[in-house]
Amino acid sequence: MSRYTGPNWKRSRRLGISLSGTGKELARRNYAPGDHGPNHRGRLSEYGQQLHEKQKLRWMFGLNERQFRNLFLRAGKIREGQHGVNFMRLLESRLDSIVYRLGFATTGEQARQLVNHGHITVDGKRVDIPSYEVKVGQTIGLKEKSKNLQQVKDALDAVVSRPPFVSFDDSKLTGTLVRLPERDEMEPEIDEALVVEWYNKLL
Repeated sequence: MSRYTGPNWKRSRRLGISLSGTGKELARRNYAPGDHGPNHRGRLSEYGQQLHEKQKLRWMFGLNERQFRNLFLRAGKIREGQHGVNFMRLLESRLDSIVYRLGFATTGEQARQLVNHGHITVDGKRVDIPSYEVKVGQTIGLKEKSKNLQQVKDALDAVVSRPPFVSFDDSKLTGTLVRLPERDEMEPEIDEALVVEWYNKLL
C-alpha cells in the first residue's frame, strides 16, 4: 500500500485526534470534515471501532499498512508482556519516534524527514532509516553541521517536557533511550486491545 499523501488535517479531524501532536488540526474544527461533519453522530460498529483505532495508531506513527502489520506480527513473537503493549513499544523504539520524543522535531513527520535527510546519528554514526530500531542505551544525536538547522533549534526551544524513558544532554544535544516505555507513558488515546482484535480476525 502506498503512503498517504492527502491533507493531514482532514485525516486528523476524521479520526478525532491530533496526529501531529500539536493539536492545531482540532483547535478550530473539532469535528469530521465534510458538509455533515458537525452534525454527524453515527455510532461505529465493533468492526468500525477496531478499524478506527488501528488507523489512529498507524497514522500517528506514519507507517504504511505493510510496515505496520509486519511490526505487529513481530510484537506477537515477543514472549514476555502483552501483544498490544509490546507492539506500541516497538513503534516507540523506531528512530524517527525517538527523534521526535527527544524534541529534535515538532512532529513525527518532521522527525522522519530529519532521519531521511541524514541529519541524525546513532552512537556517532549517521543513520538515515526511520524504521531503525533504537536499543536501550544507544545515543541519538545530530551531525555537527545539522546542529545549526533552524528547524531543529526552534523545535528544541519549544520543548516543554520529555517522556521519562529518554534522557537528554543539553550541552551535547544528544539523547538516550534509557529504558523501554511503560504503557502509561505511551499514547493514552489509543486502545491497543482493539488493534490486536482487528488483526486477530484477519491473520
